[in-house]
Amino acid sequence: MDVFQTMRCFAAVAQTGSFTAAAALLDTTTTNVSKAVSSLEARLQTRLINRTTRRLALTEAGVRYLQRCERILEDMREAEAEAGTAQVMPAGRLKIHAMSAIGNHYVIGAIARYREIHPSVLFDLSVTNRLPDLLEEGYDMSIVLARDLPDSGFVAQRLGITYSILCASPAYLKKRGTPESPGDLEGHDCLRIVNTVMPAENWVFEGPQGIETFSTPVSPFHVNTADAMTFAIKNGMGIGIQPIASAVEGLRAGTLVRVLPEYRLEELNLFAIYPSRKFVDAKIKTWVEFLKHSIPGLLAADEKIVGASV
Repeated sequence: MDVFQTMRCFAAVAQTGSFTAAAALLDTTTTNVSKAVSSLEARLQTRLINRTTRRLALTEAGVRYLQRCERILEDMREAEAEAGTAQVMPAGRLKIHAMSAIGNHYVIGAIARYREIHPSVLFDLSVTNRLPDLLEEGYDMSIVLARDLPDSGFVAQRLGITYSILCASPAYLKKRGTPESPGDLEGHDCLRIVNTVMPAENWVFEGPQGIETFSTPVSPFHVNTADAMTFAIKNGMGIGIQPIASAVEGLRAGTLVRVLPEYRLEELNLFAIYPSRKFVDAKIKTWVEFLKHSIPGLLAADEKIVGASV
């Protein structure tokens, strides 16, 4: 019998004044209650209850121990109630990770709208372009772009599909000319995003001729996030890859121009990843459902803007 169960038995005997009454209260047998109290006394090497055939009485040590037991058992009841509530009531703090373009352009806005519905949920958001170790780093969820996911045993919910395009600034294209095919990129400054998602040396296009691969020349500029690449492109440094999320604002404002508009780079899946399907907190469950309903519409709206820029 575990220590908490022996404490429950002792407290029930102290409160009812009888092993028999305590057994009825705990829905067990008198023998089990007696064994539990004896086991507790043996472990503590202290008599807690003086017993006679007619009555029971707590020893001085028993009185002190009962006070401690009652506090511990009450804390346990509160903890169990709180844990049970977590399954039905969205509340508490969510520690989540998102890749930069997705985090900045979709997730932060989604958090704001979600909290209008569930204000008791608090968020810690980290934005980095990598696949974190959820368990090691203590994340409740990661929102990532990937072609495929490694076999991790985690739950992965696909939120949608997106792709990247090539962009340049109007000033760059006026100065260097506009390429008409992937092969024409050979004479241009091709800026590289270097991270776990975006292609670096080889750009794989899907276009009128099917799949075409272009090996980029030596690049004058490397950076690790799509949003940083946006600023480099706007400053006329060259032609670079832009996820739709990073490109839409510049395309709408005219500070970016889509290059090779008949071509797109490889499609990527957008996933929400979390550790377990069993006993999922209400805050995680409702957050995932909120993303599944809201993200596809946002992706479609941005893809429409990209299409209109062609």
